[in-house]
Amino acid sequence: MDRSSLFQLIQEQLDPDNTGFIAVENFTSLVEHHELQLDPSKLDMLFALVQSNEDGQVCYQELIELMNSKRSSSFRRAIANGRRTLQREILLDETGLGVYKRFVRYVAYEILPCETDRRWYFHQNSLCPPPVFMAIITIIQIIVFMCYGIMLNKWVLQTYQPDFMKSSLVYHPRHRLQVWRFFSYMFMHVGLEQLGFNALLQLMIGVPLEMVHGILRISLLYMAGVVAGSLTVSITDMRAPVVGGSGGVYALCSAHLANVVMNWAGMRCPYKLLRMILALVCMSSEVGRAVWLRFSPPLPSSGPQPSFMAHLAGAVVGISMGLLILRSYEESLQKQCSWWVILFSFITFLLFAIFWNIFAYELLGVQLPPAP
Repeated sequence: MDRSSLFQLIQEQLDPDNTGFIAVENFTSLVEHHELQLDPSKLDMLFALVQSNEDGQVCYQELIELMNSKRSSSFRRAIANGRRTLQREILLDETGLGVYKRFVRYVAYEILPCETDRRWYFHQNSLCPPPVFMAIITIIQIIVFMCYGIMLNKWVLQTYQPDFMKSSLVYHPRHRLQVWRFFSYMFMHVGLEQLGFNALLQLMIGVPLEMVHGILRISLLYMAGVVAGSLTVSITDMRAPVVGGSGGVYALCSAHLANVVMNWAGMRCPYKLLRMILALVCMSSEVGRAVWLRFSPPLPSSGPQPSFMAHLAGAVVGISMGLLILRSYEESLQKQCSWWVILFSFITFLLFAIFWNIFAYELLGVQLPPAP
């Protein structure tokens, strides 16, 4: 029996009056004895759809959407409320998987807190579109760093080299009207250690997040952290330049860590407590290093060193906007009131920061360092 035949059977025999609903008893019998070969994830979803229903009937349209690889809003709510049981063993018990499928299973357990969601992602996953955003950003950052390293013959504390700070990519308060600098500073780095830290976290955390939640959501989160980082520096540390992608990196990391904490009982990633502690120690150490370079630079400098406020701004973006994005797997953000509240708050901050950069520097009489 093919899919169209199954749908016709359901509509003609189980819903002869064309009401759009099917009795749970009849639907359960059909699912248990059907001749259509379904993949394990959809079979589990069909059983879950039946068991999550409290009205004694199943919506025909929900079945159609599920069979076409879509999970209806009511079914997603059932998953969120935990009103479902799984018929098969947990995903971790599956054997005989290839290298790629084992990696997908690792990503599912690393990112998603619900076994149903993990199973759904595992069976629905494909490499189209591939998770290329974080890889491309990282490659560009490495290429830019290598070019400046070769040109300046300097691989650490590059900001102490005047030619480095003259780059049109660096954010500098003297050039804040060049709007692209609020974005492009993410391609420049203080030195090899900052680049290595950011690249490692982007690939270890950003790529799995992008595989699960898609390029649009993760790129939005990363770029929101980058923009919030430079704008926050322009408001709170008005004399300081900014380099490095730490705003975006900390948005990803803080969102992921907050998601793990909020769903601690459901997360099945190994050694999660130890990994949480190590991540917090590394992130705190990076912030401490940035604070030290800002206020106690090891070498004489002609002007202020890059600010650390971008790290903190990225973390705030991750905990607010990012946590909602990661908790809304397979759900539309546009239908959630909290998403609009966060988006409105972010836009309000952007507008305030724009007016601040246009008017506040002159009104406050800020003595800016000379342009590099």
